[in-house]
Amino acid sequence: MIDIKLIRENPELVKENIKKKFQDNKLVLVDEVISLDKESRELTVMCDELRSKRNSLSKEIGNLMAKNEKTKAEEIKKEVKEINDKLAQNEGREEELKEEIKSRMMKIPNIMDKSVPIGKDDSENVENEKFGEPVIPPYEIPYHADILESIGGLDKESAGRTSGNGFYYLMGDAARLHEAMLAYARDFMINKGFTYCIPPFMIRSDVVNGVMSFEEMDAMMYKIEGEDLFLIGTSEHSMIGKFKDQIVKEEELPILITGYSPCFRKEVGSHGLEERGLYRVHQFEKQEMIVLCKPEEQMEWYNKMWSYTVEFFRSLDVPVRTLECCSGDLADLKVKSCDVEAWSPRQQKYFEVGSCSTLGDAQSRRLSIRAKGDKGNYLVATLNNTVVATPRGLIAVLENNYQEDGSIRVPEVLRPYMGGTKVIKRK
Repeated sequence: MIDIKLIRENPELVKENIKKKFQDNKLVLVDEVISLDKESRELTVMCDELRSKRNSLSKEIGNLMAKNEKTKAEEIKKEVKEINDKLAQNEGREEELKEEIKSRMMKIPNIMDKSVPIGKDDSENVENEKFGEPVIPPYEIPYHADILESIGGLDKESAGRTSGNGFYYLMGDAARLHEAMLAYARDFMINKGFTYCIPPFMIRSDVVNGVMSFEEMDAMMYKIEGEDLFLIGTSEHSMIGKFKDQIVKEEELPILITGYSPCFRKEVGSHGLEERGLYRVHQFEKQEMIVLCKPEEQMEWYNKMWSYTVEFFRSLDVPVRTLECCSGDLADLKVKSCDVEAWSPRQQKYFEVGSCSTLGDAQSRRLSIRAKGDKGNYLVATLNNTVVATPRGLIAVLENNYQEDGSIRVPEVLRPYMGGTKVIKRK
């Protein structure tokens, strides 16, 4: 959510930003906010004047009563009652206006960084840089579900009976490799100076509304029936929510946290679920990182954060590239975002394994997260980035470490987490 002062002082900038995101249907929201805000401020002035008048009359009543001029005092009391009635009516309208303004402000997209490329959708995202040489082996790489089944590692049939489409059982060495990646990701981020965290896996609606747009919430979140709780779609939501309504000391910034969690997503939309594979599922696990920092330091941390994910995957012998998200593919709260994509030797193309974003002060404004500095309190910048999300990360490791005899070479950095296992063999 942007600062309403920006809409008051530079509405054309806000409208131009909306146009660059190809959301012209939201242009009317800017004019509506300006009109409602004007009415709200006029009403506030009116209410302040009425309160001031009421205070003066109340003092006058006290003076008259002290002089035993009760008849005159009773007449003024009637005037005070009329003021109270009018105040109650106006204060009710004030609350209505606040809610109407807020509901529109929540839908107006954040101001993008000037470096964001302009494009309508993800087909117009821009490749930044490649890391590692993509390898196409002289032998066929099977589909990842077939690789997993060949090592006795995947059972979707049983999951279909217990839970339905979009769920899976990981078994044996495949499950162990999956957990090894998460444990290694945890230690990798701790070595970067991040504090390890296991957050709540359910959050309240006020936190959900603070960390994401309505469109994202409807498409992603599972609601707990009968309770004000949602299953998290990613651990950054509850990790950012940890600081809701808090004032942190400026000397504590930047705050660096890396969190593990299971994640739950509806996956509503055109992508759909995979019948056989694990690329798009309802449940997965993830190691995430978040940063709370001074606004002027956000781009420095943004570049550090995506580079950590690149370094992580390169240590697993997986070639990757970064892809700059264009304006039309940028979620409304984000200032700038890039995807980290892993090389798929089977498909001979890259696929998304993580996403890094800075949201400026959008989340901290919604959640009231401030820092206390020498010149007063200010809203912090919030950033998030995927270290690794499995099973997508698992797919990348399987394909890039698949050997001609059907075995899987375990990347060297993961071997300590697998009891020294160097190769996973076919069953």
